[in-house]
Amino acid sequence: MLDDGTYDAVVVDATADVRDVLHLELTIVAGPYKGEVVSVAAAGLGRSDVDVMGLPATLEVTGGEPLITFD
Repeated sequence: MLDDGTYDAVVVDATADVRDVLHLELTIVAGPYKGEVVSVAAAGLGRSDVDVMGLPATLEVTGGEPLITFD
């Protein structure tokens, strides 16, 4: 679990399930957690697993809840 904050990341793996939830593996690319890989499930992104592979992203954690935006 990451501390609350904003993290620069890159999607290194993505898998869609039958409910259109994307299971993402993100590598943190800067700061004290650089190199860490975190797993996040995301719904309602409007993108496929293939579309997000390799994309840079911003991961915001607030109260332990992640929010992903793609750069």
